[in-house]
Amino acid sequence: MNLAQLFRHETDLKVLSAGDALFEAGEPGDVIYVLMTGVVEIIVHKRVVEIAEAGAMLGELALIDEVPHSATVIAKSDCSLFAIDRKRFNFLIQQTPGFALHVMRVIAARLRKTDAGL
Repeated sequence: MNLAQLFRHETDLKVLSAGDALFEAGEPGDVIYVLMTGVVEIIVHKRVVEIAEAGAMLGELALIDEVPHSATVIAKSDCSLFAIDRKRFNFLIQQTPGFALHVMRVIAARLRKTDAGL
């Protein structure tokens, strides 16, 4: 599921310049971001664990478990992102089972990558 395609008509986007942080580990998070354009690094314990491109989901763990972010996300290029708040997230997972499954797959894949790097 390419989330950038799913939300391609959204116009209320957050814009980052290369080098800007979307969020840092330890900060509270109450939205999931969909990377619409650009490239970001996902950093855990000062180690890049993923280079994410358009369509990637960011910040999902903090929204789901209501615990501060476990990663830092830094823009490697100019980026645009669409924010999904808790209300819209709950609607999406109730109305679109494929979206809920996609979120679970993203979390599982990131966990596997992180575990493999330890």
